[in-house]
Amino acid sequence: MSAGSPTVAGVDIENAVDEPADAPGPAGAAARPPALSPSRASDFMTCPLLYRFRVIDRIPEPPTAATARGTLVHAVLERLFDQPPAERTPLAAAGLVDPEWLRLCAADEGLAALFEEESERERFIADAHAALTGYFRLEDPRRLEPAQREWYVETELPSGLRLRGYVDRLDATPAGDLRIVDYKTGKVPREAYEASALFQMKFYALVIWRLRGVIPRVLQLMYLSGEGEVLRYSPDEADLRATERKLEALWAAISRARESGDFRPRPSRLCDWCRHKALCPEFGGTPPPLPVPVPAAAAPS
Repeated sequence: MSAGSPTVAGVDIENAVDEPADAPGPAGAAARPPALSPSRASDFMTCPLLYRFRVIDRIPEPPTAATARGTLVHAVLERLFDQPPAERTPLAAAGLVDPEWLRLCAADEGLAALFEEESERERFIADAHAALTGYFRLEDPRRLEPAQREWYVETELPSGLRLRGYVDRLDATPAGDLRIVDYKTGKVPREAYEASALFQMKFYALVIWRLRGVIPRVLQLMYLSGEGEVLRYSPDEADLRATERKLEALWAAISRARESGDFRPRPSRLCDWCRHKALCPEFGGTPPPLPVPVPAAAAPS
């Protein structure tokens, strides 16, 4: 993440959009129940209008150097674990950076057009290498064999609310203990925001508990910038039930906003990095008219 990109109150600007849109179902098929992902939940908690712009209006957001860096580092680590354990070295990871960037650019015109100057691209690649160096300071991938990588998870709560998203990595011991791992190329949050930073991880822990009947033993956030740092948390059943209640209440608030059309802006320091300021009433803008009707499953991710 570039120096100007924040991780504030658990909202990771760099990885703010991290899941696919719903694929259309067969003609005449019943609509799927509503769905919520960690990113979209964080969007609404941060600013209901930001949620509206991303989920209901679906205003395109071109990639930035920060989001692209996260995408590239995640892709390199994914490919690194494709190698035999003995070959998961810093040199091997470094050798994957350029090929993975070319592959990502070939698949996404926005990434290909991100840098006008070669010097900008070189600085971006150097930042990706630095994040990978940070990763190797934190763990030795030669000693790991993940149970899942870039794992799409989805479950439905008794209320009918679907929870879904992508888990960077799931580790499992022979005894069946689970560890959820998430890579962050942004800065470590200040101590006051650590609990908020764990919201995404508790979300995934809840989903896995509902899917497998097992509460993950460890939630691990790996911050790769600088010297690198690991935040760990061990959830219990009370944590996950509280997370479920929070998500149900959040969805009720989203539903009320959808029914009323009232998605109010919530000014904060994050406004400095928002790409929708020109449309925000707090900055003299006017949001586009709401689609009619507002999509029923107002969370494509």
